[in-house]
Amino acid sequence: MPLTAAVRPHSADSGEARRRAKLGAAEAEVLRIVTDARTPVFVTVRADGRRRYSYWRPLDSVTGRGGCYVALPTAECDTLHAAGRITLGEPLADPNRITYRVSATRTPPAPPRALPERARAA
Repeated sequence: MPLTAAVRPHSADSGEARRRAKLGAAEAEVLRIVTDARTPVFVTVRADGRRRYSYWRPLDSVTGRGGCYVALPTAECDTLHAAGRITLGEPLADPNRITYRVSATRTPPAPPRALPERARAA
């Protein structure tokens, strides 16, 4: 039996899967929605301090579903914001609320790991 059968092929998606595993399933789903350029996400902050993250889901002609606003889980969005994974744009003020555009931040690449002494000597 060849040994190559046990080796997984390296793909660009494997790094994305590792990043999502660190976040948690709900936070990864929120981040996926925020990073989709076709889906503008907004957060509305009411005068009493209540926040609501939401986006517009377009109508799907195949299923007939959509055509409505969809709320995102506030706790997961706040966690992503506190971790610096999403940022808020310029405020749009209204007498009863302030609305911000939500966007994903670009994460810098991981710093290169130092090579062990054996690898540097070779």
